[in-house]
Amino acid sequence: MIKKILIALLVILVIIQLIRPTPNVSAEQSVNDIEKHYRVPQDVKLILDKACRDCHSNNTNYPWYNAVQPVAWYLNDHIVDGKKHFNLSEFAEYPPKRAEHKLEELVESQTDHWMPLESYQNLHPEARLTTDENQTLIDWANELRAQIKTTHPEAFIPKPGDEKH
Repeated sequence: MIKKILIALLVILVIIQLIRPTPNVSAEQSVNDIEKHYRVPQDVKLILDKACRDCHSNNTNYPWYNAVQPVAWYLNDHIVDGKKHFNLSEFAEYPPKRAEHKLEELVESQTDHWMPLESYQNLHPEARLTTDENQTLIDWANELRAQIKTTHPEAFIPKPGDEKH
């Protein structure tokens, strides 16, 4: 009986290897990429590349273990969720108020140290940000927030019914 169960589990494991999520890989940089529309200094770019882009862009650099199911499904779920919350590749598509809010969330994620996820850092130690890198990212995001507010002041004028209670 145990032998049949083990064989069935092995067959299931082999079959699920054939069911793959679509890779999050783009042939070229998106026209809406944040770098094409806003100033991203080289030090910030390096931080974004090492700690953010795998889950928050249209291009993931997959580790070897992504070739094994169900790991690929797990990683894909994180990537889809990460892009839903903040997508560097599609940042220019955000309306100004939403873009500013996404940057506010970026600042919060760094101030409260909940990004990058600890599980990601455990597998990618290079994604651990130093205090200086963390502050560099916060300062850049705050500067960009101010720039967006200055460039699009009409987006931040409260509309009737927008009052907070």
